[in-house]
Order: sequence, then structure tokens, then C-alpha cells
Amino acid sequence: MLRAAITFFVLGLVAMLFGAYGIAGVSIEVGKVLLMVFIVLAILTFVVGLIRGGGSKRIP
Repeated sequence: MLRAAITFFVLGLVAMLFGAYGIAGVSIEVGKVLLMVFIVLAILTFVVGLIRGGGSKRIP
């Protein structure tokens, strides 16, 4: 998901470079949304890992 967000940001920058401001704006907005979803899921995963006592269970 992070890779997709970065791809949309780069696509937006390239589109802006060539003057396609409509496509650039949409692409950057999609990148922002994907980045926010990634951050929320990363924080949620971190919190759930803390609550459940995360970490790997090693068998001796």
C-alpha cells in the first residue's frame, strides 16, 4: 500500500511536469488517501500487537 501511495505521488509529479494538472491533482489526492490508510493500519496493528502481548513465541 505504501508502494502504491509513492507511485501515485510520483505519477502526479510527472503529470504536473508535463502540464496535465487535472491528472496530477487526482493522482496526488489518491496518493494522500492511500498514505493515510497505510498510517492508520500501521498504528492499529501496533496497538493490537501491544494489547495482545505481541512478539514471536519461541519454542525452546
